[in-house]
Amino acid sequence: MDFLEGNLELRERQRLEGHTDRVWSLAWNPATGVCGIPAMLASCSGDKTVRIWQQGPSGSWDCSAVLEDNHTRTVRSCAWSPSGKLLATASFDATTAIWECVGGDFECVATLEGHENEVKSVSWDASGSLLATCGRDKTVWIWEMQPGNEFECVSVLQGHTQDVKMVQWHPFMEVLVSVSYDNSVKIWAEDGDSDDWHCVQTLNEASSGHTSTVWAVSFNSNGDRMATCSDDLTLKIWDTSAKASETSGSSCGSWVTQYSFYLDLFCDARDKRRHLCTISGYHDRTIFSVNWSRDGVIASGAADDAIRLFFESKDNSVDVPSYKLLLKKEKAHDMDVKLSAMESKGT
Repeated sequence: MDFLEGNLELRERQRLEGHTDRVWSLAWNPATGVCGIPAMLASCSGDKTVRIWQQGPSGSWDCSAVLEDNHTRTVRSCAWSPSGKLLATASFDATTAIWECVGGDFECVATLEGHENEVKSVSWDASGSLLATCGRDKTVWIWEMQPGNEFECVSVLQGHTQDVKMVQWHPFMEVLVSVSYDNSVKIWAEDGDSDDWHCVQTLNEASSGHTSTVWAVSFNSNGDRMATCSDDLTLKIWDTSAKASETSGSSCGSWVTQYSFYLDLFCDARDKRRHLCTISGYHDRTIFSVNWSRDGVIASGAADDAIRLFFESKDNSVDVPSYKLLLKKEKAHDMDVKLSAMESKGT
């Protein structure tokens, strides 16, 4: 897509109303919006409910379900499993609920307990077998899905010194990223020999990282770049490539072996996860959200009520990428833009 051609405008297509308190999180169902399947969106709120929105034949959106009477406090985060069959919701009531659509109705099939207090974020890995949660108790929990919609906690990750704001899995590998009020980004992976999870790298001010609370993280579709946003009014772009293309001559045909090799490269090559560039000067209030579209556009949402879109400006004369402002939508909402979410099929 050539973003330099034509006049681009960000227009509101429809305003979805129904929640009676602040909306904290949105999640597109990855199994919808393609092959004639109507697009589906989940939203969660301070009103303790989750709403399911579905797009009709005319293109308009309607609320098809309200998930309530389960969480007793704010629902802070929601995430669909890769198959789109399960929805996880994390709440300030210290629980994470797992919902399944059965016969057109959503049922809570599991409730995950363990965090001491507010659960701030939830994320599924690419296989749908692992779920990560994080919270105010400074910990990250990894849950493994068992037969019968049972979940077992396989690890509690400790390393952050303040609230953990968000967790996000790498799009292809079992590598987890967490961001925190302690100004740091931590990368976690499993030790293949012991099955223990540990922090393989910390990105902070010493590594050209953020100088204040890190609120969100997002990978691009290839998984070779990562964006983070912060209270320090900047977006930072990181190189997360494993440089594994050099191994294309390998004769091993096993996907598992190839996957393990890629994972080893990712976890061992700490110098590869370097800071590439900082996007600054565009925000004058806290940046709460960042999201990378499949087309390579970066969306940010901030406390100034605006949405901004950035794209990479190609410049072969320099070794590092440069990002420019593509669009800015003033007063996109009446209050802080806490979360931006791109539909999986593009912008």
